[in-house]
Formats: sequence, structure tokens, C-alpha cells
Amino acid sequence: MHRSIEFADRRTSSAALLWRVVAVAAALWLLNALVTFHNVWPTAFIRPAGELSIELAGILLLMSAWLQVRNAVPRRMLGVLAVLFVLGAIGRYAEVTAPALYGREVNLYWDLPHMSSVAAMLSRVAAPWLVALIVVAAVAGLALLYYAAFWSWRQIAGALQFPLMRAAASVAAIMVFIGFTLENTAAERPRIPRYSMPIGKTYGQQFAKVGAAWLERGTVRQLPPSPALESTLSAIDRSDVMVVFVESYGRVAYDNPDFFATLAPARAELAAAVSDTGRTVVSGYVESPTFGGGSWLAHLNFLSGIEVKDSSRAQLLMTQSRRLFGDVLAEHGYRRVGLMPGLKMDWPEGVFYHFDRIYDDRALEYQGPAFGWWRIPDQFSLAKLETLEVAPRTDRKPLFVVFPTITTHTPFRPTPPYQPDWSRMLAAEPFDEAPLHESLSQRPEWTNLAPSYTDALTYSLQTFAGYLRTQRRDDLIIVIIGDHQPPAMVSGVDASWDVPVHVISSNPAVLDTLTHCGFVPGLIPAPKRLGGMYQLGPALLSAFEVPTDASRSRTCMRADP
Repeated sequence: MHRSIEFADRRTSSAALLWRVVAVAAALWLLNALVTFHNVWPTAFIRPAGELSIELAGILLLMSAWLQVRNAVPRRMLGVLAVLFVLGAIGRYAEVTAPALYGREVNLYWDLPHMSSVAAMLSRVAAPWLVALIVVAAVAGLALLYYAAFWSWRQIAGALQFPLMRAAASVAAIMVFIGFTLENTAAERPRIPRYSMPIGKTYGQQFAKVGAAWLERGTVRQLPPSPALESTLSAIDRSDVMVVFVESYGRVAYDNPDFFATLAPARAELAAAVSDTGRTVVSGYVESPTFGGGSWLAHLNFLSGIEVKDSSRAQLLMTQSRRLFGDVLAEHGYRRVGLMPGLKMDWPEGVFYHFDRIYDDRALEYQGPAFGWWRIPDQFSLAKLETLEVAPRTDRKPLFVVFPTITTHTPFRPTPPYQPDWSRMLAAEPFDEAPLHESLSQRPEWTNLAPSYTDALTYSLQTFAGYLRTQRRDDLIIVIIGDHQPPAMVSGVDASWDVPVHVISSNPAVLDTLTHCGFVPGLIPAPKRLGGMYQLGPALLSAFEVPTDASRSRTCMRADP
């Protein structure tokens, strides 16, 4: 009887020991995975990477030293460690997911002020039940992460009560430190690293960026001088000039074979409209100062002729009095108009651009069905511009219009139906019931935005084709510019920052000058980039005047090496 009890006790003890070993191994794996995972491109999902965390090794070493002189690790300290690793997981997620989805690193100073707007936009384009599910899942996920991390640290702290375990953990931690040092001081890092970069470095870089931005606020920083924005406009004879920034219209629309083929019919429709209305189009690529978002940086670079690629320097520039693209036209009697349907709040920075009139979301008075967060179809904005500025008077001033489109904004759905009858766009019911219902029932496929992207661009190209057919006049020059590439989940890994530019006109003098500078006839740009976005405005102003020996030297852009 006693032997049976002793045998049962040994079996129980062995099972308990095995459970403790498994629990400690699982705890170490979980904590390591929390701060070393990688992204599954092009989704928001993650996968374990198999790399080792130097932070985990460091805490194991410190905990072993603590338990060498103390009896136990306080419960409060375990809670603090759990919180730190949850924060580490959040930082790691932002670090590996933002470049995959967005195309650039997160910058807290730039990006945090826009998070509320992004959340509001997503709440409009996603179904309410999905938004609620995401919020609940996020809260539950964070709580689950905390309790999993706390459980893991409790298991590890219990195991380190034993001297042999402390010695093994200390040796393992030191080996991780040595391996990390050797890997990161080698002449060439391995293609698949064995050790993950510290999350502390990620947070340190973000704090440094925020700190530097705050320290620089109110200080005088050197910005480049304004370029020589001059033109007699002798080649355009008071033609209206419309500059259209097409949201998310990037080089990927041409470099991606599937996108190129899908968009071919819409490109052909636009090309036919150009030809049928007696116009010609020339195209090229320029480099945008931003990627996946931050459209206003592209607008600022073009209109000021100054290269700025970060928000803090851009904001500084907008506090200064600078000569702008539109000022040159205004000196020749042009009226400067901002057609900005995406502008939903007060915009004091707009004073910098010297617009004579800004038509924002409220001023456009759109009464039709709302299409997602951005609400107003681009086709309506163009139709409304006709009634507000183009048609009212025959003796009006020539117009300089800046129109940042919004229909092709991420997540690209719901995309409005194109209305061939432009006269209906200003009516209370601009669309037939069937296409409207089909459009409003569209929801973004977050793991595959490519079809949504090409659908939205197709709509945009159709809209410009239709607009050209409504404007059968020679005194109009339209410049269509992509503001930036779409997010990386659409444009791909390591995509260029190039965007297409199309100049549409019936004025051969302007088009010949641009062709001389590298633009090519048609809607498909030549592969070689012509220069930066900031160089495009001065080049166009030079093309707007009859060439002279003096103007030829400043006409063309120069691509950076």
C-alpha cells in the first residue's frame, strides 16, 4: 500500500515537473514572440519570426540577479513587466506593419494628429458591426496580451527560484548578448537575422523625433530660397489652367502588369476624349515628396517650387511669405480658385496659398448620396465648378484652379458610379437606383485592396474623359498629377515614389516645349523620371511662355542622380 502511494506521488511529482518545464518554455516563447514577430505582406497579419529578443535576455539576467539576493519577485514588478511587453508588442506591430501597409515608417509627431480623422474615415467606410467588432477585439486583445504576459513572467519568476535555473538563464542570456553583438558588428548582416532589433530602439527613435520636433518649434530653421517663379504666359493667351492632384495615382498603375491591363479601357476612353476634342496629351513621371498619404506635401512642393518632405519643415514654410505658382498667374489677371471637396474643417494654412476663393465640403453644397468618409464624388465637384466659376460670365477672369481629388482615397470604396449625363450631377438624385445601390453596397477588401484601387482609378479616368467632352474649348489647359503612390499594401514592397503627370491642351507651343524637356506624347509616360515634384511648377511656367534664349535655360527639370 505504501509503495503504491509512493509510486503515485512520484508520478504526480514527475507530471508537475513536466508541466512546469512546458509552462516555462511556453512563457519564454510567448514573451520572445511578442517583440520579434514579422508582418505577412500585404496584410495586417503577423507571423512568428524565430528571432531572439535581447530585451528578454536582459530582463532574465536582471531577474536572476534579483532572485540571487531576494526571495521572490514582487507581483507589482511582474505587472510592470507585462505592461512593458504589451507596449513592446504594440511598438513592434507598428514598426513592421506600417511599412507593409502604408509604405513608410510611422512618425508619431506627424501621424498621431491624423489618427482621429483616419478612425472617423474608416468608421464611415466600414460596416457599423465591423467597427464595433474591431473595437471590442482590440480591447479584448490587449487584455488577453496583458494576462498572457503576466502569466508568462509569473512562470519564469517561479522557475528562477531554483539556483540551477538561474544559472542556466544567465548563461543563455549572456550568449544572446554575445550573438547579438557579433551579428550587428559584422561587416555584413545575415539575410535572415537570428536576433531581433530591440523594441526600445523603435520607441527611442520615435521619442527622439517628437523631441526634436518640439525643440525646433518656433526656432528659425534654414529653408531653401524660392525658385525664380516667372513667366510672361505669352504662350497660353489667358487660357484657364486647372491643376488636378489625383489621390493615390502612382506609378504602380503602369508598372504593375495587372493594373496596367485593367486600366487599359479607361485610359483608352480618356485618350479618345483628348483626341475627339482636338487636344493632345503629353506625359512623364516626377518624384513625389510623400508616399501612401500626406497629399498636402505634394501640393506644397508643386505650388511653392521648394522641396520639403516632412511636416515640420512644411509647416514652417507655410508661416512664411513666399512667391507661389498661382501668384505668377494672378499677376496676369488670373483668379485663383481652390476646389477642395475633402476639406471638412477650418483651414487657416490656406492663407499661405493666396486663393481668391476656396470651395470646401460645405461651400460645394452637395446634397446627393454620401460615398464613404469623403462623401462627394469628384464628378460632382467638376460639374459644380462649371456653375460656380466657368459659366456665369463671359467676361470673367481666366481661372487658375487647384483640385485635389478625393474619390481615389484609401480604402477606395465605395466608388461612385460614373454618370454620363453630367447635367444630372447637380440634381437631388444624380444616379439611377440600380448603379447607386451597387456602388453603396461595396465594402473594402482589407486584405486585397487592388480591385478597389483599379475600380476607383477607372472612375477617375472616366470622369476626366467626360469632363473634357463637356469642355469643348481651346482656352483650357489641364495638368493631371498623381499626388503620391497608394499605400504599400497596393503598390508593393520597395515601390518608387514616382507619380505620373499628364498635360492636356490644344496649345502646340506648350506641348512642344514639354516634349523638348522629356515628356512623351500619349498617356503612358517614358520610364525615366523627369525630376522632383517641386521642379514641375517652374517647368510648367516656363512652358507657358514663348521660348526665348533666357527661358530655355530654366524650362526643363533635372532628375536627381
